[in-house]
Amino acid sequence: MISVRIRRIRSGRGIRSIAVFLAAVTVLLLGAAAPAAPAARVKCSKRAGPYQRQVERWLKLKADGKQSAADCRAVRAFQQKEKIKPAVGFAGPVTWARMMLKSAKKNPNAAKKCPVRTYRVACVDLDRQLTWVQKGEKVVFGPVPMRSGRAGHRTRTGWHTIYWRHKNHWSTIYRTSMPYAQFFSGGQAFHAVYGSIYTTVGSWGCVNLTLGDARKLWGVLKKNDHVYVWGRRPGS
Repeated sequence: MISVRIRRIRSGRGIRSIAVFLAAVTVLLLGAAAPAAPAARVKCSKRAGPYQRQVERWLKLKADGKQSAADCRAVRAFQQKEKIKPAVGFAGPVTWARMMLKSAKKNPNAAKKCPVRTYRVACVDLDRQLTWVQKGEKVVFGPVPMRSGRAGHRTRTGWHTIYWRHKNHWSTIYRTSMPYAQFFSGGQAFHAVYGSIYTTVGSWGCVNLTLGDARKLWGVLKKNDHVYVWGRRPGS
């Protein structure tokens, strides 16, 4: 214990000395601020992700479907550059979807898999899980990421037509909201979901979009517009 007795203060110098002494005692009693601990380094994932081969192929790594330390470093570097969190080197659906979008951004129809027509065509690429709208060779919407049908409920391929649009649709079958629904094949439609579209399990057949993308697509497509679907969702 530290005790301080002040009998008499005879000068300004004495006051200053006592003030300095008391400040020193305060620091001693309360303790100096400890330096901040360095941030813990995030460990690289040792697990192979559901899109391991696709991600390895995109990064021009050995596409063996097995996670290695080199694979993890390369995947994590991409995630950090693209601000994908957590950046742990795991080849998950968000990372794969970002790679597909980056590859398609300049010209989504470079492979000419979506037929070019003088009228609007909504292109649904199941292989890359991307959709866009083109009129002639001009892309008027997208490309944007999407989620198509799962195994047993695949989104039907081929030509279709937008036959019904319902902005605030409620599914009586699945008992869920389907905002900005645009039906093109039976009960299959473009529509928004409130949750994430980046899942390994697909939809029940519809083309799921983010709310923002579905809203924009609603303003682009009209009734009787054409839809062309091809490919196959990975894992379906």
